[in-house]
Amino acid sequence: QVQVVESGGGPVRAGGSLRLSCAASGRPFTYYAMGWFRQAPGKEREFVAAINWSGGNTYYVDSVKGRFTISRDNAKNTVYLQMNSLKPEDTAVYYCAVDLRWSGSEYYPDTKTSWGQGTQVTVSS
Repeated sequence: QVQVVESGGGPVRAGGSLRLSCAASGRPFTYYAMGWFRQAPGKEREFVAAINWSGGNTYYVDSVKGRFTISRDNAKNTVYLQMNSLKPEDTAVYYCAVDLRWSGSEYYPDTKTSWGQGTQVTVSS
């Protein structure tokens, strides 16, 4: 059974930084795209960032470009999200997604995607 566990969330002041980690277990994820989504209260889940299997290609939602960096360590089945210059509007539950699909222009989850339980990020002004 696939397990996906996020960590690293918490409260932070605006302008601060956090690093989220996502560890996957149960099967090797070396050849799968992985990513992060977030959901703020009262809003739909939105894509944040994704990284292809090799780590050579990364994708970001426009609102986090230049502030967030996604990376992965395939030896550890782990993906990271370094979040700098955090803003109150970044407040959300962040979910790790393993095994994303590529549409030709974006990554998206499907029924085979595995999800973590989420980690809360709260940015105060």
